[in-house]
Amino acid sequence: MASKEIHYKDKSFKLSYELINPAEDKVLLVLHGWGSNKEIMKQAFGNTLPNYKHIYLDLPGFGKSNNDMVLTTKAYANIVQLFLDALGVKPQIAMGHSFGGKVSTLLHAPCLVLLSSAGVVTEKPWSIKLKIATVKFLKPLGMTFIRDLFKSKDVENMSHEMYETFKNVVDEDFETEFANSKAKALCFWGKEDTATPLYTGEKIAGLMENSIFYPLDGDHFFFLQHRDFIAQTITTQCKDN
Repeated sequence: MASKEIHYKDKSFKLSYELINPAEDKVLLVLHGWGSNKEIMKQAFGNTLPNYKHIYLDLPGFGKSNNDMVLTTKAYANIVQLFLDALGVKPQIAMGHSFGGKVSTLLHAPCLVLLSSAGVVTEKPWSIKLKIATVKFLKPLGMTFIRDLFKSKDVENMSHEMYETFKNVVDEDFETEFANSKAKALCFWGKEDTATPLYTGEKIAGLMENSIFYPLDGDHFFFLQHRDFIAQTITTQCKDN
């Protein structure tokens, strides 16, 4: 395990990462989802794709990487690009799960692997709409403590900066970014995913000019049980990149 200090705007970020197969020339960058870290991605793919140098990165504010700045997805991508430049590498493949899928899309790698990526705005359940309406109604009355009662579990125990970052990215419409991608895109999705439902994956794949869609059994973390299939598909489909 290693770390790299990156300077972005007026802030410093100490980013934690791990390399696997460091002697290989072709590079695979793997990014985790919101609230997660590099360890789950390494657990899934660390023993696959032996012909690639794997880079597992804790995104700012997660795992062992710090963050005290309010960020957007594009800011995350800028920081990751600075990190890659500091390492002197250009990934042939960028793989991202959920939120990491949005970040990966902005890195313009020749081959893009999306694992139940976020980026399509979904209809909120009535219960969530009620919570939002309640917070908006009570906030002018000074009852801001109500907001804390309704915070998503995705932001429990997070700093002010990470909570504001979450609000920036959680309902972000990324359809234009997907449509503008020139990468060869492999879109793997869990059929029982409720966080990023299957229909959002179908939509993303339909927006991308050069994509293949793979619906697989499982929920939002379906890739843990399909790592071998995903790795073999990457080997076949990204071999020219």
